[in-house]
Amino acid sequence: MSVASEFKEFIARGNVVDLAVGVVIGGAFGKIIDSFVNQIIMPVVGMVTGGVDFSAQKIVLKAAEGDVAEVAIGYGAFISTIITFLIVAFAVFMMVKAVNRLRKPAPAPAAPAGPTDVELLAEIRDLLKKQ
Repeated sequence: MSVASEFKEFIARGNVVDLAVGVVIGGAFGKIIDSFVNQIIMPVVGMVTGGVDFSAQKIVLKAAEGDVAEVAIGYGAFISTIITFLIVAFAVFMMVKAVNRLRKPAPAPAAPAGPTDVELLAEIRDLLKKQ
């Protein structure tokens, strides 16, 4: 089997196409969430913390000297990324929860109630009386 025909068979599988669509939508969704965090949530967090640009917060380990750039830990951007991740994770959780609710099979109809033991004994008694 040639590489081209193997590749064609691989691409023709439904799961690969579904995965590709998921990756494209996920990338776009990630950009939307990133914008939401950076443009809406982080300014509010900055306002609560006293008007500080939260994404620019960092701990300078070594100041810049001449042509050498500073060495710093950018914890503000890291926290922003964590918030982005939590929002994406929550959104995915809600989508999976909705899909699972849709996939849940309908409850089986209850079996028709049969006669109770007392009813059966009464029926047997009545039949014996008739004989």
